[in-house]
Amino acid sequence: MIVLDNLEQFKVVYRDGRKWNRCIEAIENITNIRDGVMHSIGDSLVYMIEDGAKKTELFEGNRRYFDVHYYLEGRETVEFADKKNLRLERAYQDETDHEFFSGHGASRELSEGQVAIFENDKAYRFHGDQRVRKVVLKVTIEDGYFLNK
Repeated sequence: MIVLDNLEQFKVVYRDGRKWNRCIEAIENITNIRDGVMHSIGDSLVYMIEDGAKKTELFEGNRRYFDVHYYLEGRETVEFADKKNLRLERAYQDETDHEFFSGHGASRELSEGQVAIFENDKAYRFHGDQRVRKVVLKVTIEDGYFLNK
């Protein structure tokens, strides 16, 4: 998991590339969307606003998409670990781009203003210990398009 202190730092570090520019475009559009409604930009990024604590029992991993979370309000604890150090509980499903694991990892509290990038070699779970409001972006690992199209 990569954590940046604020959106400005994200813009500086990830200033090149279509998918990163689309992340900024999505975040800058949040005043125009409703909570819980998924939106897309092209075929490489979907995003929505999540509001409220989310607790997940199992670690969740992805293969075709990685997540970017931009924290608007509140804070939450995220536990993360390398997939290879966890026990597979539910095999990968291509239709959902999810696989689920059990085990233990390192924890980090994320808070308002921060941007977290969840890499595909890791899995994560949320402890649901506090209220949070954030933009959740799912970004394809391909460079701006789906390889199977």
